[in-house]
Amino acid sequence: MKENYYELVINVKSSQELFLDLLAQLTQGAVEIEENALIARSEENLEDVEFGIKEFAKALGVECKTSLVVKKNEDWIKKYQESVKAVEVGKFFVRPSWIEAKHDKIDIIINPALSFGSGHHETTNSCLEAISKYMKSEYEVLDVGCGSGILSIAANKLGAKVDICDTDEVCIESSKSNFLLNNAQFNNAWTGSAMLSNKKYDFVIANIVADVLVMISKELKKCLKEGSTLVLSGILDNHLNKVLKKFEDLEQIEVIQKNEWVTLVLKKGV
Repeated sequence: MKENYYELVINVKSSQELFLDLLAQLTQGAVEIEENALIARSEENLEDVEFGIKEFAKALGVECKTSLVVKKNEDWIKKYQESVKAVEVGKFFVRPSWIEAKHDKIDIIINPALSFGSGHHETTNSCLEAISKYMKSEYEVLDVGCGSGILSIAANKLGAKVDICDTDEVCIESSKSNFLLNNAQFNNAWTGSAMLSNKKYDFVIANIVADVLVMISKELKKCLKEGSTLVLSGILDNHLNKVLKKFEDLEQIEVIQKNEWVTLVLKKGV
């Protein structure tokens, strides 16, 4: 253990999940999530990461303030673990492995070392809520942009047969590890988009971002059986209308909004 470590604080009020994804690519350390702030810690110098975050914020047109300080290297991993809380949503209790299970909820273990897909963000939270409400045990499910695998793990724990895909190989490997950690099972997994599947599903989940949902709208709809459910998430409220326009041929079942993030539950007519 080195004598000191670097702590990068990123104050950002919008598009927080996009910054989380970037940090997951740029750092190997833990990322702590606070209200309107992300905190990255590493024994490696984070100056280049700070520069990248600032440039990313400029490109997005998002206000972002950063501070980078050097601190004495105490057991900050333990401090980080103490800061991570479990999440209770719908039928599920999502927790890191160092927190005890809750016996009246379906247990999902996600160790959020790289921050994404741990159930804390509004998009993941809303998708879990929709899965709790609309998933059935006999369903065949496709999780598009699976990330940590949390949503497909939730579906499988309700008895569904799940396929997973993501354009990032790291996410596929993370999902596979989390399935193993949770004694859950997936059917097929591949690196790439939904278009690589020839199947039609009872339930399709796509928690990505609005622009990508618009871009792959035909792929997603092609994966639906008659009467199937489609859950779309990662949508900022100011982008909702363009997503709705692309999916206007589907029936709108529910709109779940948490802060500025929106999740849509849609149905393909019989």
